[in-house]
Amino acid sequence: MDDLKILRYSNIFLSCFSNNGTKCTKMMKEHYLAYVYSGELEINERGKISRIHKGECVFIRKDNQVSMTKQPKNGEQFKSIFMSFPRNFLREVYQTLDKKQLPENVKRNKVSVWKLPSDRPDIISLFESMMPYFNSSVQPTEALIKLKLQEGLLILLNIDKNFYSSLFDFSEPWKIDILGYLNENYMYDLSMEDIASYTGRSLASFKRDFKKISPLSPQKWLIHKRLEAAQWKLRNENKKVSDVYIEVGFKNLSHFSKVYKDAFGYAPSK
Repeated sequence: MDDLKILRYSNIFLSCFSNNGTKCTKMMKEHYLAYVYSGELEINERGKISRIHKGECVFIRKDNQVSMTKQPKNGEQFKSIFMSFPRNFLREVYQTLDKKQLPENVKRNKVSVWKLPSDRPDIISLFESMMPYFNSSVQPTEALIKLKLQEGLLILLNIDKNFYSSLFDFSEPWKIDILGYLNENYMYDLSMEDIASYTGRSLASFKRDFKKISPLSPQKWLIHKRLEAAQWKLRNENKKVSDVYIEVGFKNLSHFSKVYKDAFGYAPSK
């Protein structure tokens, strides 16, 4: 990657990549709006691919893990602005709303990655108004940042009333099946606190529930799962050890080789 530039002002930040793309996987702990000025943003949510092109905007719901590839397109570098909506900001806005005027029968949309209409002048106006701050030495004030977040929030609520249900849902994440979650996400670098949160539990509750489903500790379960996945990939996909250890979540090749041999009695290269 020739050049990476990230400028952040509170909950709004600009990403720029000169020539080559970059890929990252993250758990979205807050709701996000992303607007692409140039290049292409590819979002992979458990195999479902969404491509956001120049002049397009996407909403990404929180409590959702995605892989994002930011890459140049048609000779233009990737450039985008991301806007996040923290929980405390949403609570503050919700407290100012007239509850009698809230829409009825709204439903929490099942879609987690939602490409918004590309022909809306309010979306274009919002994001074009922020670019000058990233092209100059003048920093926006916190009050102005808050106004931009409010503007982005109002745009979403005007696009679809069902956004009320997602944006102003302050309940804790619902409990989901621990093993189901781990089987889908074992390869990612997640702390026990992260896993507990993403399955809708406190850390203490997560540990208690895990003891009911496995005699192993969560850390040992993850290592065992990664080793099983690595063994299957080496046997059935004819992949190199240097590729497999990263794919299943190990960070160090020598450590991977040691625990693999301890578990199976032979080196992964065999």
